[in-house]
Amino acid sequence: MERAAIRTEFLRYILLSVLGTLGVSCYILVDTYFVAEGLGSNGLAALNIAIPAYNLIHGTGLMIGMGAATKFSICKSQGNQGLVNRIYTNTLYLALAFSIIYMLPAFFCSRQIASLLGANAEILELTNTYLQTLMLFSPALILNNIFLCLLRNDGSPHLAMMATLMGSCSNMLMDYIFIFPCKMGMLGAILATGISPILSMLMMTPHWLKRKNTFHFIKTKIDLRIMSWDLSIGFPSFVAQISTGIVMITFNAIILQLEGNIGIAAYGVIANIALVVTGIHTGIGQGVQPLISRYFGQGKHEQLQLVYRYAKLTAFAASALMYAVIFVFATPITAIFNSEGSATLQMISELGLKLYFLSAPFVGYNTILATYFTSIEKTLPAHVLSILRGLILILPIAFILAYIGQMIGVWLAYPVTECIAAILGLCIFNKQMKKTSAIQRRLILN
Repeated sequence: MERAAIRTEFLRYILLSVLGTLGVSCYILVDTYFVAEGLGSNGLAALNIAIPAYNLIHGTGLMIGMGAATKFSICKSQGNQGLVNRIYTNTLYLALAFSIIYMLPAFFCSRQIASLLGANAEILELTNTYLQTLMLFSPALILNNIFLCLLRNDGSPHLAMMATLMGSCSNMLMDYIFIFPCKMGMLGAILATGISPILSMLMMTPHWLKRKNTFHFIKTKIDLRIMSWDLSIGFPSFVAQISTGIVMITFNAIILQLEGNIGIAAYGVIANIALVVTGIHTGIGQGVQPLISRYFGQGKHEQLQLVYRYAKLTAFAASALMYAVIFVFATPITAIFNSEGSATLQMISELGLKLYFLSAPFVGYNTILATYFTSIEKTLPAHVLSILRGLILILPIAFILAYIGQMIGVWLAYPVTECIAAILGLCIFNKQMKKTSAIQRRLILN
């Protein structure tokens, strides 16, 4: 009976979380579609150059939110309400600090940042417009992620899902209005993306108005220990996002040399579909995090492992389905973003879709594994796995395979990296499980 109850709760959290993260992922995907329709391949290339900055800001919000939500859930399950409120308050302090850090460059050096990210003279103005406005909206993007994570852990996954869907739907509507009837071009695309999380946060207000929330802002001093919890526990979520940005910067530099702006535009198609694929895996991870953290806080290790197994099976099933759809529909998917009918863009993108997303099952496993370690406060293995995937492996593999196989090598670099990381992650997990089993045996004997 308990297993059936766990499965029902698991499915509820997973479904609502995946729908929510898909909504967030669609922010940039919708931008990509409307920018491709309104501004052509140059607009698509400029957007692709600027997306790593979005990954940085979005990843910061996830890092702070997942770190705070994990500690919040554990403390809540143990009845420590005073610490819960201090975690919430210091999390908002931390969000304010990062918001200031990201907003300041918008006033002083956004053009230089656009150049550093790889924008050439042809697309510099478009890239700068998107980048500058994005940084000014960073407080909304960061706070939205924090509140979504906390709501899911405070028993309101349904409201969190509704809020993200509100943001996504409003983004689609505003994208169309701003880019076409208002003829605002790239500025319209980023205004839609920036305003959407504000509407999402407004959708969450019933949680506070009806006093359902168990976390409250209180008058308290800055606590660096709590802030370090947020950053340390949430760091894998940050690395997962920032590594996407690093991969994009690296791939943009390589592809620019191989195929020019048309190649970057083709990679823009793959990168934006990747946001959706990653969003589904992230949704599964965020869905199981409250359950794993709760069972960990209550000392229910058997239930914890059951949820982890369900998460792995779900990730693998979702990966198989997503790859089948991408493989079969590679041609029409590319055509959606190929408003100019470029044969070169079509050819490069179709091949890229079929090769790049061989990574899907490995990405799913790695995401769930990192979430598992984070949710039980085993931050070191989560950090190791995330850094391996995002920094240590991908960069040399990308350059080596690009040198050997040109564009085919570029597309295969990501699945090869994720496969190696999954093998290493499995070794780390097995070692951790043996250590845990040894500790439990000693406790029984004593």
